[in-house]
Amino acid sequence: QVQLVESGGGLVQAGGSLRLSCAASGPTFSGRSMSWFRQAPGKEREFVAGIYWRTGSIYYSISVKGRFTISRDGAENTVYLQMNSLKPEDTAVYYCATSPRVLFTTTPTTYDYWGQGTQVTVSS
Repeated sequence: QVQLVESGGGLVQAGGSLRLSCAASGPTFSGRSMSWFRQAPGKEREFVAGIYWRTGSIYYSISVKGRFTISRDGAENTVYLQMNSLKPEDTAVYYCATSPRVLFTTTPTTYDYWGQGTQVTVSS
């Protein structure tokens, strides 16, 4: 059983930064994707950034590319999302998730394990 626990959310003013962490436990993530999604009230859950663990390939949503950076620690048990130049439209609940698909995907329904989410609020 895979467990994912997010942390690091909070309130920040526009232009500020936050770093989210996702602590993973359970089977190895080799062969899986690890991604960040976000969901604002009244909107669909959307892909933010992800890593295909086997190759280390990294993918970003065009809306965050250049501002956000996804990374993992040396033990490969924690994935991070460094968020810089935050905008009010970044306000959402951010979720860490993992997918077993052999190809990297950005579709929420292809992800089988999810964290509880952490709230990010950016003031205007």
